[in-house]
Amino acid sequence: MGVTEGRTTVHGQAGGDSLFALLGGRRGALDASAPPAAFVVGWLLGGNSIAIGAAAAVGVGLLIGVFRLVRGGKVGAVLVSLAAVCAAALIALYTGRAQDFFLLQLLLNGASALAWAASIVLRWPLLGVVVGFALGQKNRWRRDPALLRAYGRASWVWVLGQYLLRVLVYGALWWAGEVVALGVARVALSWPLVAAVIAVSAWVLRKALPEGHPGLRSPQSS
Repeated sequence: MGVTEGRTTVHGQAGGDSLFALLGGRRGALDASAPPAAFVVGWLLGGNSIAIGAAAAVGVGLLIGVFRLVRGGKVGAVLVSLAAVCAAALIALYTGRAQDFFLLQLLLNGASALAWAASIVLRWPLLGVVVGFALGQKNRWRRDPALLRAYGRASWVWVLGQYLLRVLVYGALWWAGEVVALGVARVALSWPLVAAVIAVSAWVLRKALPEGHPGLRSPQSS
């Protein structure tokens, strides 16, 4: 993506960076991976105590939430993130199985894979919905056949390269009861994976658009 007349297009070297900025990849991924890492550390240091691991995860989640609020983060987003950590901790405490701290993430990624795949089939690819909302375009991008097709192709990167991959990895480790490996996978499949998926989907978007198309910020009516 390059910058032309103040508008970032999908062509040029800044493509991944621009898409990454729109989707807020690094901060969200790092915030999401810290509480699970804290759970595993607390669980290990506490002699496999789920209660200590849960307390560590919730504590780290609270600290991150306070930090984000101080930095001007949205209250709603902070509360949702904290609620997810608390829900994961409660599930593990209820079942008495440490690996169940990661069960919510496993289910959410499975649901996300189905939702993103369905959105592509229904010609409402969620990547287009998210980016269009971030750019303030509402549904104008859907009136551009080339952009609609490009978003559909790029959305498959998210289905296969992120959500389905996580389901397979988390599912296998959860079934085997590998708590430490789940913690490692949770970190490895957050920021590094999100960065890779955004970079690949930006490349797919760039390749899918015809030569001369003005890019994501300038949908063309058919």
